[in-house]
Amino acid sequence: MTTLRDMTRADLPAVLALEEELFAPDTWTAAMYRDELARTDTRHYLVAVDEAGAVVGYAGLIAYPEEAHIATIGVAAAVQGQGVGALLLDTLLAEADVRSRVVLLEVRADNEVAQGLYRRRGFVEIGRRRGYYQPSNTDAVVMSREVLARAR
Repeated sequence: MTTLRDMTRADLPAVLALEEELFAPDTWTAAMYRDELARTDTRHYLVAVDEAGAVVGYAGLIAYPEEAHIATIGVAAAVQGQGVGALLLDTLLAEADVRSRVVLLEVRADNEVAQGLYRRRGFVEIGRRRGYYQPSNTDAVVMSREVLARAR
């Protein structure tokens, strides 16, 4: 059973190991995560942990009143396809629906699996960013989703 909790600085070694596994060479740095975790007013970062307490996924949201951004989602290869990514995304979307009017994200153009998950959650492609992911120079698909309900 996978559970979610707020990401802490103590989770960074596990998160960075997953970053390397999943996104090398386009990984975030420890400094980037520390900066994000310090900005609690507009940031919401989660980790997914398995029964043994190991971090098997993570995700982050940047939310302002007018728009929110899914900043990152990563799931260990060993548990992909088991609903961990969907659980993380759905939890972030519930938070975004309270805070913002629209949710945006960028996803690698070559990641069809993630794009499919986002489409199933109501996202539509609104553009492309050429060479967005560096240093690999991989294009990003920009996707958008209107909030489902205003909880305010």
